[in-house]
Amino acid sequence: MAVTIIAEAGVNHDGKLEQALALVDAAAEAGADIVKFQTFRATEIAAIDAPKADYQKRTTGTVESQFEMLRRLELSDEAHHVLRRRCAARGIEFLSTPFDLPSLRFLTRELGLPRLKLPSGEITNAPLLHAAAATGVPVILSTGMCTLADVEDALGVLAHGYLGLGDPSSSAFAAAFASAAGRAALAANVTLLHCTTEYPAPPAEVNLRAMGTLSRAFGLPVGFSDHTEGLEAAVAATALGAVVIEKHMTLDRSLPGPDHKASLEPAALAQMVRSIRAVETMLGEADKRPTAAESRNMMVARKSLVATGDIAAGDPFTVANLGVKRPGDGLSPARYWELLGRPAGRAYRAGERIEP
Repeated sequence: MAVTIIAEAGVNHDGKLEQALALVDAAAEAGADIVKFQTFRATEIAAIDAPKADYQKRTTGTVESQFEMLRRLELSDEAHHVLRRRCAARGIEFLSTPFDLPSLRFLTRELGLPRLKLPSGEITNAPLLHAAAATGVPVILSTGMCTLADVEDALGVLAHGYLGLGDPSSSAFAAAFASAAGRAALAANVTLLHCTTEYPAPPAEVNLRAMGTLSRAFGLPVGFSDHTEGLEAAVAATALGAVVIEKHMTLDRSLPGPDHKASLEPAALAQMVRSIRAVETMLGEADKRPTAAESRNMMVARKSLVATGDIAAGDPFTVANLGVKRPGDGLSPARYWELLGRPAGRAYRAGERIEP
């Protein structure tokens, strides 16, 4: 199964529709499968006095509050429709992350998105997770800042929502997660993304091996949401079995804004896509056997038993007259010790390959 590559435009449109449209075009030209935005209303997701993260202060300053920053980065409902039409025209899937219940309803009811991406920051937002699962659409869930217990709790909420059971509660979520029906619903609908929630993420804190831990713990498809600088982590995650790669993209990393610096510009995004596709091809099959190309080289690369000097019929093979040389179309050198001391069935000239 091919890796699904999500170009995370996020809020790198800086609140400008034309810039958002240019991000769609760049993602399509780079070969990404999906371009993803973020859908929210600042009044729904942040208090007036909500502090900025350190990386937001570094990239947007300290004068503007988080609330003011979010207001500036909102996309209107009409902008979403315009972006989805551009995606359809460019042959790339439109996706967005809802950060609040009205945005979730807009994306699923009005835009009719076939799947949702839920971010790490909302993994404890049980009402949002439950409402997302209740829509019945598949969910890609990032797990930054999480322990395995946090992920299990979130999966319990999703399982309960997918099953459409009774009143939500912690015990009901745990029961849904433990049930065969709940596990089946999760397997059919949920992909987990390992993630390090820092922008850019320090290489020493990326911990790509945690993808395997998530896979073993929950038996679900696992991918990687990459917040590092560069493309190496995304390519390495592909080699480790990621089924989804999400990477922030921007038109210009020098632009002011919270996510530009941790994003790839269009040329680098295209290189990442090419590298991921190359790694997919290289991963190939799990069977260990000669490939078609190897089979053509086998005779040339391997060796055969040969006479290193003239041998008369009936003379014994010895370490002095029996050697190993290319090509490999004769008797295998693996039988060297088997022949030592045995009489030659016929005469051999020096350099002749030994016959069985």
